[in-house]
Amino acid sequence: METQYLLTQNDMPTRWYNVAPDLPAPLPPALHPATLEPMTPDDLSAIFPMDLIMQEASQERFIEIPKEVQEILQLWRPTPLIRATRLEQALGTPAKIFFKYEGTSPTASHKPNTAVAQAYYNKIAGITRLSTETGAGQWGAALSMACNFFDLECKVYMVRVSYEQKPGRRSLMHMFGGQVTPSPSDETESGRALLANEANYPGSLGMAISEAVEIAMNNKNTNYALGSVLNHVLLHQTVIGEEALMQLEMAGTEADVVIGCVGGGSNFGGIALPFYRRNVTDGTKTRLVAVEPMACPTLTKGPYAYDYGDTAKMAPVVKMNTLGHDFVPSGIHAGGLRYHGVSPILALLHEHKLIEAVAYFQVPVFEAAALFTRCEGIVPAPESAHAIRAAIDEALDAKQKDDERTIVFNLSGNGFLDLASYDSYMAGKLEDYAYPEENIRQSLTKLPQVQF
Repeated sequence: METQYLLTQNDMPTRWYNVAPDLPAPLPPALHPATLEPMTPDDLSAIFPMDLIMQEASQERFIEIPKEVQEILQLWRPTPLIRATRLEQALGTPAKIFFKYEGTSPTASHKPNTAVAQAYYNKIAGITRLSTETGAGQWGAALSMACNFFDLECKVYMVRVSYEQKPGRRSLMHMFGGQVTPSPSDETESGRALLANEANYPGSLGMAISEAVEIAMNNKNTNYALGSVLNHVLLHQTVIGEEALMQLEMAGTEADVVIGCVGGGSNFGGIALPFYRRNVTDGTKTRLVAVEPMACPTLTKGPYAYDYGDTAKMAPVVKMNTLGHDFVPSGIHAGGLRYHGVSPILALLHEHKLIEAVAYFQVPVFEAAALFTRCEGIVPAPESAHAIRAAIDEALDAKQKDDERTIVFNLSGNGFLDLASYDSYMAGKLEDYAYPEENIRQSLTKLPQVQF
């Protein structure tokens, strides 16, 4: 049986898919964090180049990928769609399991798909430095690489718990010329305020975002780059799903369910949104399943409400599922999934029941990752392992029902720089953190009072 379906270089998508015109309702407006009034392009221009601001608000269904961006993406795109036949056999399932393997990129994740685009648009706007946050380090490494390609400086605030857990990602950022600081830090007002309350804060993506946004707002030569959540980020990631659609056609099958892990939502949005388009325009019934950690269950437990995108209330206020902007998740090893909010696009689709969401504890997630590694020979990133857990459960359900469904999941990164996490799992040291209901309840009392 042929197990791998790989497109040629010429088959890489030349357009991004913009879901905005196909949404069930218009996205609620983003609000200014100080006034809580709808933000204007001028408001956003303090931290973003105009090209990305226009993409954020665009209603065009397809947007051309600049040639300069295509040339760099072609270093690793298209990525392979692989049939996991050995995993199927181990599970004894009649289902077909495919995974889209984004770990073939230079930094071993899906993150460069938008990092390269964002660096390009900032370069042509005359910006010389980008600031950003990173959780597990995949995004920080991707942006450091992209800035290197376009001769930009890169300043990265890395969530402290991940900074300590994942030194290999720090090394990768340094290799590309990125400057990396554990967050919260004493380099910013927002960081110093947090450290005044607790010197050994584990940090969170919300805190690191505050520091990166502050740096951008206080320096004219610096813009802010975000690795997830916002519309233009999900737009750039749709190359994943567009390729997967073409590859499944080559394989002679269609997806019954598409799965991806969710922190802010970029890798799930990247693979799922083109399939959503087909559901809308062609009447297909593909189920779209977002997978979260139980320690940070934003879609599954968070209310759909306006909230700040960061802890210090400097980022735009958007309507999304949220656990509260000052909620600090437990220090799980899937650091890229420790965000209090989620993409407004995904939140809207979830509110209209057009996507599903499930949450898992980290021990069964690592069990699924270990089985996948033994079967397929690829060590997955802990974030991606959440999608593997859900895919395995789908395959076992198919086995029980004798159902030959086709399951596709996004393997959004490899785990070679996460082996310390796997050491903890194999030593029996991983904990299943309970859903922190009381902490979240307290955090939700601080949501902004919005009239929209």
